[in-house]
Amino acid sequence: MGSIDEQVLKTAKEVVIKFIECGRLSPSGFAETFQGIYKAVDETVKTHLKPPEKPPEAKPAAGSKQTGGKR
Repeated sequence: MGSIDEQVLKTAKEVVIKFIECGRLSPSGFAETFQGIYKAVDETVKTHLKPPEKPPEAKPAAGSKQTGGKR
């Protein structure tokens, strides 16, 4: 399990625990509610992740020649 997946799992768990502590959720509804919260957190996190930026590739200067082999 990757680091992001672990953080999503921990976050969803904490949210459900807080709902139970506040009386907004009974422990009997844990399974159904947890799945919905996990999915919402997972989708939110993963849609906001940006792929690492690649450095721009160096292009030869105009008018210069590059050779690929030995002379």
